[in-house]
Amino acid sequence: MTPEERAERHLLVVDDDDRIRTLLKEFLARAGFRVSAAADAAHADRLTGAMDFDLLVLDVMMPGEDGFSFTRRLRARGGEAGRTPILMLTARDQTSDRIEGLTHGADDYLAKPFEPRELLLRIESILRRSTPKPSGPRALSLGACAFEPERGELTRDGEPIRLTEAEVALLRRLAKAAHAPVDRLELARDTVDATGRAVDVQVTRLRRKIEPDPKNPRYLQTVRGIGYRLAPD
Repeated sequence: MTPEERAERHLLVVDDDDRIRTLLKEFLARAGFRVSAAADAAHADRLTGAMDFDLLVLDVMMPGEDGFSFTRRLRARGGEAGRTPILMLTARDQTSDRIEGLTHGADDYLAKPFEPRELLLRIESILRRSTPKPSGPRALSLGACAFEPERGELTRDGEPIRLTEAEVALLRRLAKAAHAPVDRLELARDTVDATGRAVDVQVTRLRRKIEPDPKNPRYLQTVRGIGYRLAPD
C-alpha cells in the first residue's frame, strides 16, 4: 500500500495489555495509518458504535468479554460496523482456536509473539481484499482534532467527539470551502433560524469542542461582516 492509501485507513487496536496496545498503536501510526485504541470489548463497542473503522486488530484473551464473543456480536450487528475486517491476535496457537476465530467471522489470525512486519503485511493483505474506500475529502487537521467530512467524524487524539447532525452539516459546509469565508446567512439556510442566530450557537458549541481557547479561536474563525471560516493546519 502507498503512504497515501495507508493514511486513508483508520484502524482500531483492542488489547487489554497496556504495553502491547501502546506499542501496536505507535507502530501502526508510524507505518502511516490512523489508529485508535481500546482496552477492552466494552470500549471497542462504544468506539465502533460512534465511528467507522477499516480494520480491527483484536486480542482474543481479554477480561470480561473475549475477542471471540465480541467478533460474533459485531458481525450480528450488521451495517458498516458488522462488515469491518478483523485480524485476531492471541497467545494461543492451537488449530482449534484459529478455527473458532474464523468461524465467528475473523478475517485472519496471528499468534503472539509475532514479527511487526508480518502484522503489517497481514493488515495490508486484508485491506486489499476488502471493499475499497470511496474516494472523498481527506481528514482536515485542526490542532489536536481532526475532521473527516466524508464520514462526518470529529476526533481529538484519535478519540471520537460527539457531534449533532447540525454541527456535522455546518463543519462539512465550512470544510468544503476551507480557508475561505462563508456567508453567515448562507450557512443559516439549512437551519431553523434564517437570521443566523442558530449558526452562531452551533459555532460556539463547536469551538468548545475544537479550540484550545474557544474565546480566541484559531481554527473556526469569525470573518467580520461576512460569516465564518474554517482554517485547518
